[in-house]
Amino acid sequence: MAMNFVVCLQKDDLGDLSGDDIHVGRLYEVVEMHAGHGMVRVIDESGEDYLYPENCFEPVLLSESVAQRLSQVLSHH
Repeated sequence: MAMNFVVCLQKDDLGDLSGDDIHVGRLYEVVEMHAGHGMVRVIDESGEDYLYPENCFEPVLLSESVAQRLSQVLSHH
């Protein structure tokens, strides 16, 4: 199963959403890339998955082995 990651590049367009659980420059595992209404569902710093505006993130291409290792590392934090 392929794991997708995005990097947060800005938090200016969050509107009423709290930006406390995402940080510019960090990688986040994607649960659903196009979740509708211009949103992406990522596992944020809280360890839970939440919707954020897609325009705050850019996809990151990783080899499958790196993506698996990164997913394991992130799930332990």
